[in-house]
Amino acid sequence: MVETYARPRFGAPREPKTPVNPGSRLAGLIDIVTASNGRAVGFLLVFALLIFLPGFFTIPPIDRDEPRFAQATKQMVESRDYVDIRFQEDVRYKKPVGIYWLQTIAVDTASALGLPRAELRIWVYRLPSLLGAIGAVLMTYWAALGFVTRRAAILAALMMCASVLLGVEARLAKTDAMLLLTVVSAMGAMARVYLSWQRGEDEAHPPWTYPAIFWTSIAAGILLKGPLILMFAGLTIIVLAIQDRDSSWLWRLRPLWGLMWTLVLVLPWFIAIFWKAGEAFFQDSVGGDMLSKLGAQESHGAPPGLYLLLFWVTFWPGAPLAAMAAPAVWRARREPGAQFLLAWLIPSWIVLEAVLTKLPHYVLPLYPAIAILTAGAVERRVLSRSWLMRGAAWWFLIPVLGSIIAVIGAVMLTRQPAFAAWPFIAAALIFGLFAWWLYDNNRAERSLLNAMVAALMLAFAIYGVVLPSLTPLFPSQEIARALRNVTCVGPKAAAAGYHEPSLVFMTGTSTLLTDGSGAADFLKQGRCRYALVEQRSERSFAQRAEAIGLHYKVGARVEGYNFSQGRAISISIFRSEGTE
Repeated sequence: MVETYARPRFGAPREPKTPVNPGSRLAGLIDIVTASNGRAVGFLLVFALLIFLPGFFTIPPIDRDEPRFAQATKQMVESRDYVDIRFQEDVRYKKPVGIYWLQTIAVDTASALGLPRAELRIWVYRLPSLLGAIGAVLMTYWAALGFVTRRAAILAALMMCASVLLGVEARLAKTDAMLLLTVVSAMGAMARVYLSWQRGEDEAHPPWTYPAIFWTSIAAGILLKGPLILMFAGLTIIVLAIQDRDSSWLWRLRPLWGLMWTLVLVLPWFIAIFWKAGEAFFQDSVGGDMLSKLGAQESHGAPPGLYLLLFWVTFWPGAPLAAMAAPAVWRARREPGAQFLLAWLIPSWIVLEAVLTKLPHYVLPLYPAIAILTAGAVERRVLSRSWLMRGAAWWFLIPVLGSIIAVIGAVMLTRQPAFAAWPFIAAALIFGLFAWWLYDNNRAERSLLNAMVAALMLAFAIYGVVLPSLTPLFPSQEIARALRNVTCVGPKAAAAGYHEPSLVFMTGTSTLLTDGSGAADFLKQGRCRYALVEQRSERSFAQRAEAIGLHYKVGARVEGYNFSQGRAISISIFRSEGTE
């Protein structure tokens, strides 16, 4: 197929005079939305909502990080203390306050709008993550416009939107989706300044817009997750300065004014938390959290190469094209745009691979650079024709493997094969198969768009149908439901042997986390008390109850699976004598 427009260089974007139509309805849809930025943004917003919303409202709190964040926010709402961060009586100083403020705004807004018990609905706490994920998709599109045409920018944003990792983070009440938004905003603004300098534009009066976006994003990133955003931006600047042997373009970012603006935004809370907690926050966040990641923190240690291995799943469906684009990207590494994107990607990736503590979401802020590089290679039709083309089969294999795991998991946990998910699974398999069969270098866009539809169908199947039906994975939800159905007023609970954060979030901040003996002592203290005793703690509970002469009644039993510990659990709900 003959190209209808000149190949743009990375960092020298221009729109094609005649859009290329590979001859499919999906590509025709891209032709329509490419007509203007407004259409493109509207299309990306709709696609993001379609792929992020399945399961957003129905999946219960997922242990352990999500309910830890949500519970700390709930205590802020309850206490109206917006400086201190606590989980029950324990301080939680591993991360700054940014995400807690955003979640507090979400809870207060939902309550003001009349949503009943908004503070107990986990999806309310997820709203900042949803907005962060959608914002990151739109900012990826905006950042990509500095490097490639509008059509390729849409493809880059779609790759981010459909990526497995961002889909997970959009549904979790944590920091990472919002952090991604701040990083891609900062890097997109920095890229505009750098590329403008490379082209010799606006030398006399550089605009303030991009420095304002950059430094505001830096400040927001610091309030969300500390100095991590400085690593992504700082390593990029250092590598570019070494390669160009010139760093004068940095003055276009107005660093003096920018640093002052950043301090204005971040210092008030840091001063407030230092005034309240002294050095405890900095010891826990810097020494206890950030520096400890150099070792294997919380049993999350792994050797270098793990992120590269996980990439084929976490960046699906964009991963196969990224592999095919890699040789062409490397050949273009001296072009200004590719040079910037590789400086964003490679140094930080190496650092994260070298650090022993590894969690999949750590590399998420680097994925927009991969998406833009890949979209540029697709646009210029320079994808590899070597053995890497076999990777197109991955578009079909992931739906196959994901569907098998989902159905088998549903059968094992619920004895039901999740029939409601099967139509979506079938559609995902069909579109994944089309993406594989129709692939060649001249029609890569069409294959990618079919893979996007496969990803959308998988989201409906797995997040929308299968996960919410796996009730044994969420025993805290069943326990909370049982306590809500009691007749006494103001029930109090103590848990022995099952101390997951989701239980505290769903049953109340005052829930006592103790052992079997402590649960018996708790029941002895009065009426309307409930002991949630895991089977392995029942013996010590019974022995202590006999020793103190406790009379109690046996209530419901909740069977489930604690995936945080990887074992089946059985929790009995005992109530104090005279309690119904």
